[in-house]
Amino acid sequence: MADANDVVVEAWNTILFDKFVRFRHLLIDGLAAHSDAALDRHPYPAGARVLDVGCGFGDSTLKIARGVGPSGAAVGVDCASRFVRAAEDDARAAGVANASFVVADVQADDLRGPYDFAFSRFGTMFFPLPGAALANVRRSLKPRGEFTMIVWRRREENPWLHEAEQRVRAIVPVVAHEDTDQVHCGPGPFSMAGPDMVSTMLRAVGYDRIAFERFDADICIGRDMDEAIAFAMALGPAGEIIRLAGDEGVRRGPQVEAALREALAPFVRADGVWGPSSTWIVSARSP
Repeated sequence: MADANDVVVEAWNTILFDKFVRFRHLLIDGLAAHSDAALDRHPYPAGARVLDVGCGFGDSTLKIARGVGPSGAAVGVDCASRFVRAAEDDARAAGVANASFVVADVQADDLRGPYDFAFSRFGTMFFPLPGAALANVRRSLKPRGEFTMIVWRRREENPWLHEAEQRVRAIVPVVAHEDTDQVHCGPGPFSMAGPDMVSTMLRAVGYDRIAFERFDADICIGRDMDEAIAFAMALGPAGEIIRLAGDEGVRRGPQVEAALREALAPFVRADGVWGPSSTWIVSARSP
């Protein structure tokens, strides 16, 4: 399993980081709708010390840091050093002194607690050992500290991802992770879509007061149709299928583009392409 985790870390430090940079404007603006909702529902008091799990570019970490004020602190952790460096650069440029960032494997490394709260926006679905990661986050919390994480709900409620994946699956041969030596993202974005499974996992590693709140929002997946197609072909389940298929994925690119243009057509608005999205805001307490 250590080898599997090395593969995932390499993916986020290389091919996935580069793609996230390319579509950073869509990712940050789109995903912020979900983190803003979670932080509005579960605000952190001034002076709190908060861990941000899988912080990526650190935009959520900076928002948390501003919210807790100079007497508090936000610590973003990510397995990918390139994301951490980008987050540190942004924090310096923004002058947010109470935000800091750490490169660490949340499954096993010291997370530099204790923390009053922990938070994650789409940072918990890609662990090869999710139970180990959730347990380690709990150990980093003070007694009665709360962990809030945002995860995608089921595929059918996120058609901007699911429709693209279905169209690509019908055209491009699917290569399983275990059948390739290419790096990959891990379990995938919908690995925590089921509340029964997730609540059982959280309970098993010691959390209590587990709750799920649904949040829905349309998010911009492209300023125009060409960008939306490029986004779908680069990231998410559809992008992963195309990439792992290698030359065959490239060869079938024109067919994929035509299919995606049809699939995404219902989401076109005057101000871009907007896909319905749905998440769980999951909260749990360390006893």
